[in-house]
Amino acid sequence: MMNKTDKIYIAGHRGLVGSAIVRALQNAGFNNVVYRTHAELDLTQQSQVNEFFAKERPDYVFLAAAKVGGIHANNTYRGEFIYENLMMQSNVIEAARRYHAKRLMFLGSSCIYPRNCPQPMREEYLLTGVLEPTNEPYAIAKIAGIKLCEAYNHQFKTDFISVMPTNLYGPHDNFDLETSHVLPALLRKVHEAKVAKARSVTLWGTGTPKREFLHVDDMASACLFVMNKTGFQEIVNIGSGQEVSIRELAELICEVVGFQGDLIYDSTKPDGTPRKLLDTTRLTALGWQAQIKLKTGLEQTYQWFLEQDHQVPVKQLM
Repeated sequence: MMNKTDKIYIAGHRGLVGSAIVRALQNAGFNNVVYRTHAELDLTQQSQVNEFFAKERPDYVFLAAAKVGGIHANNTYRGEFIYENLMMQSNVIEAARRYHAKRLMFLGSSCIYPRNCPQPMREEYLLTGVLEPTNEPYAIAKIAGIKLCEAYNHQFKTDFISVMPTNLYGPHDNFDLETSHVLPALLRKVHEAKVAKARSVTLWGTGTPKREFLHVDDMASACLFVMNKTGFQEIVNIGSGQEVSIRELAELICEVVGFQGDLIYDSTKPDGTPRKLLDTTRLTALGWQAQIKLKTGLEQTYQWFLEQDHQVPVKQLM
């Protein structure tokens, strides 16, 4: 159980999940929180990570730092995705062991499960089938992080836990159309179409794949909840338990943004995994469930995007 005086390190504090965890901790009265920017601490460099841990000696570690992106980025920068994620997570996990952190939480991803995984996806389905090819390097890195935590718990009696979030969205998301995930990419595309008074928006794929989405503030809430469950070392899925098709998501985004044009689907582009819904029975049995509805979360996210728009130059892609 984390105490208010414990030193807590957030790796990746400026990212989507890391920034939400910082907000959740501060709202809960935790003020002894430490973090570093990439310029101050390169997590791919073991010597820098060890030096940081030797100086700060954090009691708890949230490992939210990762190189992330959507289908295009994952498929294009395959070497970077596997190398940088392997290095960052390995260095932080090893330093947490070496400098005796009480507990570390490793944030994985639902893409660790097989491409044609039975739905909803249960934790025990890990390593039971072939991965989705477009994000295989990223998924393999995440699986390695899970197994590193498990192996350290077994050999060194550490208390490291891994959580598997579904598709996340919210404030501080990445809205770069080249590297973003599906929801922020759709939101930005539709917003740009509205600004340009375009008659239509062209989207990747057929619109038929189904996805589950979780607001990042719900994710942060779940992370704190699980971190405070002592002796809990199994991997645990974190999701909303609800799924929508990409077509349904796009239509809801059009409603939120106020775009009334047509949606055109480019079936020559990849769809990715046909369906991804997490089984969250393990987490809900512990007493946690998501609170933020998708439409409410989209409205909040779009408002945040508009407030940041002067900092996010809008590319004219119509």
